[in-house]
Amino acid sequence: MPPKITNPVTWQQAELLMQPAFIRVVDNIRKGLDASTWKGTYQDVLIWPANTTDEIKALVTQLLQEMETATVEKTEEIRATLADLPMPHPGYHLLLQRQQHQVSIDLWEICYQVCFINYTAANAGANIDPSLIDDAGEVDWQRLEDKTRDLVSQVFANLPGDDSR
Repeated sequence: MPPKITNPVTWQQAELLMQPAFIRVVDNIRKGLDASTWKGTYQDVLIWPANTTDEIKALVTQLLQEMETATVEKTEEIRATLADLPMPHPGYHLLLQRQQHQVSIDLWEICYQVCFINYTAANAGANIDPSLIDDAGEVDWQRLEDKTRDLVSQVFANLPGDDSR
């Protein structure tokens, strides 16, 4: 679940941090996979709002597909219908596999944990971790790397099995 950001300063700080955090997460995962017996593949996924029924998901998916080939008039009609329906947001997952074990990791959730203080999906309130931004208002690259490395290390440490590293 993306964090709820209502403060414009927090929004600007999130924009500053999210792309570098994502790049650091992916790089640290690559390093973790290099030293691991796990195999990883990346997947684009759709994240739906909570309590979205399968029927609504199917309807939205169908309407989005219809929009690709619809006339201008039909496209406007579809947009009006979609405006009243829950829409998914794009997600990016890492699927880890080893023997009979399979684990899916939401990469954006790790990024949110990097960028925000005490972030959890259950409590999507967003307060930027001020230690990641230096006195000049720029990314503190070393702190960003250290925090990202620690969080990704925890992901690998929590994988099932004794020889996951």
